[in-house]
Amino acid sequence: MLELLEKAGILVWPILFCSLAGLTIFFERLLTFRSVGRSDEAIGKVFALLQEGSVAKAGEYLRARKKHKRHGFPEERILLEAIAVADTDLETMEMVLMHAVDREMKRLARYLSTLATMGSVAPLLGLLGTVMGMIRAFSVVEEMGGRVNASVLAGGIWEAMLTTAFGLSVAIPLIILHNYLEGKLDAIQASLEEVAVSFLKVWLSASTKGN
Repeated sequence: MLELLEKAGILVWPILFCSLAGLTIFFERLLTFRSVGRSDEAIGKVFALLQEGSVAKAGEYLRARKKHKRHGFPEERILLEAIAVADTDLETMEMVLMHAVDREMKRLARYLSTLATMGSVAPLLGLLGTVMGMIRAFSVVEEMGGRVNASVLAGGIWEAMLTTAFGLSVAIPLIILHNYLEGKLDAIQASLEEVAVSFLKVWLSASTKGN
């Protein structure tokens, strides 16, 4: 493998960097996504407190959990932001919830564009390496004049094609991993929106009882 890397030329190293950076982003985002949906019990308790009219207690409970869990869970941050404006009108509450969900989605989608870029750049680097290798191979042929050595030409072309092979080998998995994370992100968005809608229903129900 090391011999192949050496023969592939200097552009194989940026391709390997794309691979390492892409895999790092994938696993980091995957771990981040695992934090979503792990606070169902806490959300249920918050909704129960809201139905009882204990808005202040619900806020204290979420703030305590956020402090204990360091950064907290996305669903809980959304609810905490909504509870902070619990005494406002419906339009304001909907706007706050929409903004909170949008903010969390942007936070979760961080680095995904970089992962997609790595998947797109890798095959282009491979193609560039192949073109440069072909230029070198035909330059050798020109230097040899009319005495074209088929083995020399074939060897140069073989080495030039290595970068394309490496670029595609890196790009294909990265594109698959990116699409997988995009699918997970869509599911997470649906989940967060469901939490926001559920909160709105509970909040409206509690407000009606209060009146």
